[in-house]
Amino acid sequence: MTHWSDAYLSEPSAYDEMHVEGGTVRVPYERVNEFLKKYTTGAFREKEKMAGNLFLNRGITFTVYSEKEGIERIFPFDIIPRIITASEWAVIEAGIKQRLKALNLFLKDIYHNRQILNDGVIPAALIASCPHYTRDVYGIRVPHDIYVHISGIDLIRDADGTFYVLEDNLRTPSGVSYMLENREITKRIFPDLIATSKVRSISDYPLLLHKVLSAVAPRDMNNPTVVLMTPGIYNSAYYEHTFLAKYMGIELVEGRDLVVQNDRVYMKSTSGLKQVDVIYRRVDDDFLDPLVFRPDSTLGVAGLLNVCRKGNVSIVNAVGNGVADDKAVYRYVPKMIEYYLNETPILKNVPTYSMENEEERAHVISNISKMVVKKTNESGGYGLLMGDKASDAEIAETITAISENPRNFIAQPIITLSTAPCFIDNKLQARHVDLRPYALCGPGGVEIVPGGLTRVALREGSKVVNSSQGGGSKDTWIVNDTSFTGSI
Repeated sequence: MTHWSDAYLSEPSAYDEMHVEGGTVRVPYERVNEFLKKYTTGAFREKEKMAGNLFLNRGITFTVYSEKEGIERIFPFDIIPRIITASEWAVIEAGIKQRLKALNLFLKDIYHNRQILNDGVIPAALIASCPHYTRDVYGIRVPHDIYVHISGIDLIRDADGTFYVLEDNLRTPSGVSYMLENREITKRIFPDLIATSKVRSISDYPLLLHKVLSAVAPRDMNNPTVVLMTPGIYNSAYYEHTFLAKYMGIELVEGRDLVVQNDRVYMKSTSGLKQVDVIYRRVDDDFLDPLVFRPDSTLGVAGLLNVCRKGNVSIVNAVGNGVADDKAVYRYVPKMIEYYLNETPILKNVPTYSMENEEERAHVISNISKMVVKKTNESGGYGLLMGDKASDAEIAETITAISENPRNFIAQPIITLSTAPCFIDNKLQARHVDLRPYALCGPGGVEIVPGGLTRVALREGSKVVNSSQGGGSKDTWIVNDTSFTGSI
């Protein structure tokens, strides 16, 4: 008798996470496949409903600014886990550590000696034209020379199964609360499966984060005062801000809760002012200090940057990091690794074309149906053109915009993201996925919890995984593969 899960069809052009060509289940997914066989469609739908209710009751939400009907929505969650083997994870982990080491050196360099620019490895004009290169922080020393304390490096898997870095998120990366909540929900709905699969734990992330934040305090003390600074309840990631503050046991503050006096930052409280040592800010650079950046900002703290310059507070992540995740600068990260570390990059970049290069621009325009065109400083899936899905009018509009401001765009060949099985409309269906592991950089090095946020393009055929564009997520399992045989 045919089971409902047997109707699963992988996408021929994509690497399928669960099946090899011909439909054979990959060894890491065998236990999950056997587990699915135990459920009728109705019983599995009840598991899905249970997960949805848990998300609702826990208030796990995000905001889609472009939609008019409301502010918050429950984060879409697919209950079938995405599995990555320990050997695959070892390569990912080593590659991210290498990449972040180089990026931290790059940020220190361009805000101090600018040697990489003087040596012509990266065009100086590219950095000068970057809207997130912050001249106001030039020369500011940061504790332990760490600029990127918290990062979310987006990875995709090509048709041959190779992982590539799609982009670096080095300013205020979001989504880690969903990674942690996905695991808690999975434990509730599939307790036996997760226990027998020996999935590596991610639960100590808040502890590791607090350790990193405390370690970069400018004062030498045992218990520095650490706060999480949020723009407020209307921010799309406010749920995450409250979640992390709660689990780290630190104060959640807004700009109005802080004040600068005598070159120090203080937090207002019922017992008076308390000096703040570390600010984990989830407020963008432009809004941090109205005396330096946007004078109309009510989200920041007047005088904050001067306190940072005096060395009396640590801001996490450092101000000015956006220059390193500019999509036009991204293409030079492999060169940074070779330049600063004298190493070959472990994780490859997706091939990237500069629209400022006349030859590359001509190639992209003549092959635009095979390209994804991105604005260099947009995020969340905005400012993006998928050449194979775009109308003639959209393509013409994009070509005109490129011609008017080539620095504002890059292009990449359309990569067929890997697919994973999802329970959609009572069926097992293939959907495209990416992976965002979260790395923490402290004085002791880089630590990465084993997993990350697997984002899912829930719309059939879509390769855009961002939640703001209709995407969802999965729990990500790192499992040992020492006993595996056959294709993984």
